[in-house]
Parts: sequence; structure tokens; C-alpha cells
Amino acid sequence: MRRAMILLLACAQLLVCAACAEKKDGKTDKDADATPVRRIGVAIYDYQDSFMALYGDEIVSYFGSLSNESVRYEITVVDSRFDQMVQKKAVEGFIAQGVDAIILNLVTPSSAESIIDRVVSAKIPLVLINREPVGTGEGYPGIVNNPLVCYVGADARQSGTFQGEIIRDLPNHGDVNGDGKVGYLMIEGDVENTDAQYRTQYSVKALTDAGIAVEELDSGIGDWKRERGQEIAAIALARYGDAIEVVFSNNDSMALGAAVSIAGAERTVGKDIYLVGVDALEECVSMVREGTMTGTVRNDYVGQSHKAVDVAIAAMSGEAIENYYWVDYVKITNE
Repeated sequence: MRRAMILLLACAQLLVCAACAEKKDGKTDKDADATPVRRIGVAIYDYQDSFMALYGDEIVSYFGSLSNESVRYEITVVDSRFDQMVQKKAVEGFIAQGVDAIILNLVTPSSAESIIDRVVSAKIPLVLINREPVGTGEGYPGIVNNPLVCYVGADARQSGTFQGEIIRDLPNHGDVNGDGKVGYLMIEGDVENTDAQYRTQYSVKALTDAGIAVEELDSGIGDWKRERGQEIAAIALARYGDAIEVVFSNNDSMALGAAVSIAGAERTVGKDIYLVGVDALEECVSMVREGTMTGTVRNDYVGQSHKAVDVAIAAMSGEAIENYYWVDYVKITNE
């Protein structure tokens, strides 16, 4: 349904642009037909991911807002459905169609090189978003060695640090039972994703750097999905009970699932357990304000999607682009 809505939105934007071809300021339909068209292929790793669904929608919307009498943007959006082969075929299709730029949200960041090589060989500007390929201190080779390739995202280390700082800044620093250490459950995104790895590592590091003792009681891979977050939290709470004082979730969707299990275990967020996520989904921001979630970290999909579009347009226009573009996270608490 969401994929259909995306394609309808893209088509609607094209119709709006076509309407501009009617006589206006002396211009005729024939004049409008000569308006340059830029074609962009967009592949999102999984539209079941609420954050990336918002991100993909905003890419289409922003391109539409930039279409005018001087240039029109035709967007093809593909939902990769968390399937590397689906995404590979989508990229090959974009190349075969001769698109002017590709915006790619990788399914498998560890296999980025092969996809990058295909796009680079076709001399098509490539903007990678959200799921960062792991590189060295100098960055990912496939990005830094190619002038038409870049990554737009937010530093996931910052998001993890902010999660930990939200707990650190509580009056009891997350130590609900006062035993001198914080017992926590970590709900991770997926093993391939750099953001998941950094959020997992740096959320805890923010506590230990502050001299707070911690103990990981349990962890699980939730694949960014709400139902998996609920399942992982339910199992951990049943096993460890009140010993779990903090639930760290790599994203808000899984945190929402964990919140259901926390309520089911008759625990109360803010009283005998704490829950933090990342993405600042509207539902989670409301929960933070109400006190039913301890905090979240805004992953600015609007800022990131607009930057990705702006960079793609610059590259299509022959302008030099940087290898990395970063958009800051923002802490969301009820303070």
C-alpha cells in the first residue's frame, strides 16, 4: 500500500509539472515539452521501517517542490523489502534506464562495494543515505575514492551517546534498585548496520565514561521491527524481572514494542524502569511528553532527505560534491 502511495505521489507531482506546461506568461505546451527532465532512482531498504518510510516520502515530496519551468524531476522509488537481490535488480534497472542520479539506502552495507562499482562504472552520481558502509578512519574506500559518490547521514555514535546521556542525567542515573549498577536490556537493530553497532556501543559508553557501573542482562536482534522489540523485551523481562532497570532500543519502532511488554510485565516507565529509543517518531515523542517513555533521539529525516536531494541535484549539475555530509541528532526528553 505504501509503495503504491509513493508511486502515486510521484505521478501526481509529474502531473502538477505537466499542468505548468499550459499557457503561462506567453509559454505554450510546446515550450513546456522542452523543459529539461532529470530522472532519479531511489531505493529504500525496507518501507516497513517507519523512519525510512518517512524519509522516502520526504525525498519524493522535496523533489516535487523543486520542479519548475526550468527543470522537472521524475522519481522512481523502489522498496527493496530488506532483500539484497531486490535492491541489486533495482539498481541495475536504474542504470539500464539511464537515470541521472541514484539515491540508495543500502540493504547490506557490508556489500556496498559491488553496488557502488556498478553505478560508478555507469558514471551516475550516487548518494548513499542512512545505512553507512563501514570504513577506516579516512572513510569507506568506495566513497572517498569516487568523486560522484557520497554518504548523507547522521553520526550514529552521537545518537548512542545521547541515549546514554539521557539515562546518565536522571536523578538516580538509571540505578532504580540502588544496588550500585545499572542492569540493562539492549534491543539491537541488525548486525549489518553501522548505526546499530554504534548506538549499542556508545549508549553504554556514555554511562561508563561518567563512572556509572553497568551490567548487560540481555540483548537481542530486533531487525528494527516493533513486533521483534516486543518479543525480545517480553522474554527478557520474564527472565530477569526487576533486575532490568533500563531498556535501550536502537530505534523507536522496537522501543514501541518494548513498551507494550513493559506494561504487560506491570512495570512503569519513569518509576521502576526506563526506556529510550532513536528516531523521535511522533508517537514516541508524545509518549516522552506523557512520561511513558524516558527519551528518544531525533533522527532528522527531513534535514537528511533534503540534503540528499540537494547533493544529488548538485552532482547532476556537474558541481563537485563532498564525500560525507552529516546532520546532527537532537535529544528529546520531557524536561
